[in-house]
Amino acid sequence: MNEIINFESRIPYYIQLIDILKEKVRLGIWAAGDQIPGEQDLCELYGVSRTVVRQALRELELEGVINRRKGKGTFISLPKISEGLAQKLTGFYQDMVERGLNPTTKVLHQKISPSNEKVAHFLNIKPGEKVIDILRLRFINEEPIQLVATFIPVEICPTLANVDLTNRSLYEYLETEGGVVIAKGHRFIEAVLANESEAALLGIEHGAPLLMLDSISFSENDRPIEYYHALHRGDRSRFEVELLSSRESATKTMELVNNFSDAPKILKDDVRS
Repeated sequence: MNEIINFESRIPYYIQLIDILKEKVRLGIWAAGDQIPGEQDLCELYGVSRTVVRQALRELELEGVINRRKGKGTFISLPKISEGLAQKLTGFYQDMVERGLNPTTKVLHQKISPSNEKVAHFLNIKPGEKVIDILRLRFINEEPIQLVATFIPVEICPTLANVDLTNRSLYEYLETEGGVVIAKGHRFIEAVLANESEAALLGIEHGAPLLMLDSISFSENDRPIEYYHALHRGDRSRFEVELLSSRESATKTMELVNNFSDAPKILKDDVRS
């Protein structure tokens, strides 16, 4: 393993430093979550200026190899958790189990509430009609990853209001106990910044990037049965999208988009507890 900057080379010093630091990660010398030496230490170790070190670290951060935490230092990034965004409606819990991960849930509240205007719009009910309102903090291997608010009309599955969802899939319960099958869905994704309460729950800094996902799920007879608003940690999440070159698939997707082209944008404040 090369740990020396070649000052005779035409390769820029910061690129050589990037290669050296990446090699340490590849060989397992630095593991995910490890703190690496500070800027001054790297300058002394490799005989380069602070400008070179900062440029190398900036590039590594952009690539997702490292993350810098204000007042704490620089750390090797944990691998991101992939989730299916389209063509698969298994739900977060089942999706994570299938990937060999250990999902758990902390239910922050689970109650029957009157729907607000925008939740009612997406569920195709009248404002004020009762919905089961569930706010959950989702963990993967004991690390908080997702904060999700779910709204389901009470009449869809009244017993859901009292079910313990700590270690159970919502979709699995709806199907096995309520006879409700999720047939299709429509999802909106947007980048947002964490507010103070979201940051505290997810264990990140105020203003850290989040991936916001709004989704409407439909039954086999095209009835909206669930609206959820999820916030995923940007440093630990990524979405996978499967694209099909099928005319039938493209037609169905276009029809679904057209049906919701006039839907209002959901703001976080509209569903925040």
